[in-house]
Amino acid sequence: MPSSHRPTLLRISARALAVFILALICLPLRAADPAPASRPNIVFIITDDQRWDYLGCTGHPVLKTPNIDRIAKEGAKFTNFFVCTPLCSPSRATYLTGLYPHTHHVINNDKLGLDGLSHTLMTFPRQLREAGYETAFIGKWHMGLDDSRRPGFDKWFSFKGQGVYIDGVVNDNGLERQLDGYMTDHLNAQAIAFIKQPHTKPFCLYLAHKAVHNPYLPSPKYQDLYADYDFKVPPTSPDDLAGKPVMQRHLPPLNVLDLEGISAEPGEPRRGRGHTPADIVRDQLRCLASVDEGVGQIFAALQQTGELDNTVIVYTSDNGYLMGEHGKVDDKRWPYEEALRVPMLVRYPKKVAAGTIIDSMVLNVDMAPTLLDLAGVKSMVPMQGHSFVPLLGDPKAPWRDKFLAEYYLEKVVPSVPAWEAVRTNRWKYIHYYQESDSMDELYDLQSDPKEIKNLANEASAQSTLTEMRKDLSDLLKETK
Repeated sequence: MPSSHRPTLLRISARALAVFILALICLPLRAADPAPASRPNIVFIITDDQRWDYLGCTGHPVLKTPNIDRIAKEGAKFTNFFVCTPLCSPSRATYLTGLYPHTHHVINNDKLGLDGLSHTLMTFPRQLREAGYETAFIGKWHMGLDDSRRPGFDKWFSFKGQGVYIDGVVNDNGLERQLDGYMTDHLNAQAIAFIKQPHTKPFCLYLAHKAVHNPYLPSPKYQDLYADYDFKVPPTSPDDLAGKPVMQRHLPPLNVLDLEGISAEPGEPRRGRGHTPADIVRDQLRCLASVDEGVGQIFAALQQTGELDNTVIVYTSDNGYLMGEHGKVDDKRWPYEEALRVPMLVRYPKKVAAGTIIDSMVLNVDMAPTLLDLAGVKSMVPMQGHSFVPLLGDPKAPWRDKFLAEYYLEKVVPSVPAWEAVRTNRWKYIHYYQESDSMDELYDLQSDPKEIKNLANEASAQSTLTEMRKDLSDLLKETK
């Protein structure tokens, strides 16, 4: 290049650089997105089929869960946390989207097409990632059998459908791997590795355990734990079953040809372990021992990385479980407290005082808007749940006084018909909308918390029944 051209080029380059720097200085900041340093990390832990009372901190007589209990001790325990649908796939979609099943359309476990549908969901981790978070999904997705990565996750470690406890096959960031050993231990290890890896952004870890789902296979190191626990099935009174005519229906035997068009999964065997209710319950508790061990490891990893108090830790489950209540053993799907109510704990010292107790009726549909709220991210799509952040600071803050629950028929379980229900602080009304109104149920939870006496046909309860039917209609309209 001729030397006579160099000063001109230098002047042009210097001028262009000055304009570029000035443009950067003058760019407006996005007010809706807080600076990364001010955003909390999120560790969301969800178990499978865990009753609300299957924790030490919720009063189980023998179960020891010191690490999970620590979340409640150093944060908040929710005493009335419910899922909108007591079934795996619809409940998980509700946690992720802040929508009811009748809106997100993941209505049961066996419907074909859930694989493709679940790829389209605008989940809270997907929104967090677009707002600058690093995200990981580890564990059971279970919306269809497809184990491929869903949108919104930088790290993906999952398996087809329910997966298996022993020597499972997983999708590890797109690579199919045959594992050796116990699934809960692998999920815990993946979670710890993600927490400990270097992060230049706040992170969101979604840890979805297979435990404590059927077939309740514990880790070998815990297989003899609670051997002396002699679980007794609660007795069922004649009044209980007499007031539940839907359970007295005589259904024809299940015809496998009627199951055309669904995707029922074969079950993993119990591997020779017992099948009595006591055998099942002891193994459920043993499975939770491995989950609790992992929570302890998560605490240690967050402490080691200096992120413990800058991390929102949530612990919950996808639905409860019936173990003898109303004559149902090893069951869910029903609109009763044992199936709808799940554990819910939150630790985040910046917002939650240690030992906080929250008695308000909070739902899994509230989870997505709450975690986005804590991250300072405005949802880009409407949500039907509400942020419960105000309750974290003031458990007496104004909140809902009733909620909607729903269930859509699964062809593989015809014994449980589709239903809609509304629960208030005192009453629960259940309507099996594909059956006659004579099967409706009404319970006074204040005097009958076990839901034994159906008052739907009692003359003294007719005004309440009318009011609850209106509440149900209103809630259905409100949620479109």
